[in-house]
Amino acid sequence: MAQDSPDTAPEGARRVYTRGGDDGSTGLLYGGRVAKDSAQPTAYGDVDELQACIGLARAAAGGEARADLADVLLGLERDLWVVMAELACNPEKLSRLDEADGRPTIAMVERLEALIDTVSARFDPPTEFVVPGQNEVAARLDLARSVCRRAERASLSAAVDGSAVVPYLNRLSDLLWTLARWQDDGPLVTRSVPSDPTT
Repeated sequence: MAQDSPDTAPEGARRVYTRGGDDGSTGLLYGGRVAKDSAQPTAYGDVDELQACIGLARAAAGGEARADLADVLLGLERDLWVVMAELACNPEKLSRLDEADGRPTIAMVERLEALIDTVSARFDPPTEFVVPGQNEVAARLDLARSVCRRAERASLSAAVDGSAVVPYLNRLSDLLWTLARWQDDGPLVTRSVPSDPTT
């Protein structure tokens, strides 16, 4: 049986595809187009992946025992929409995000610092390198942390001067490490740094 042509979508249906990016370009928020492998799409694509990783950690943390963690992670996912909005915005139109309070702020960075301090008080920090994988939730948080570091590196080329994007991602990676250590169960598997680097 022949399949329907893409041009015969049901009336009123909203198509997921636009074909606008078939030439390797993508649209920016408030206008303009850039190559998909340029700095901005690379950065907000990494943040998009980070948000998905945090979502996986939140799904794994389901249940009353980890309700506090799930609430924190949901807040972080919402923050990342704001981060992506700035990274995806036409740099000449950032004032429109400012008017809508749609950019990351230093207050958001400070909120992460307060969370780090609060969570750090709940466990004794490890004194050696931790091998990820104590349990699924902690492992997913460690994965999110590593993706966050990549997003931070990518954002260095994409964020405008004075932006809070890079400080936010820097602090978020610290928070994700802290959350992972909070969720570790039982004795940690650690790796000490050898005194002789050749060993």
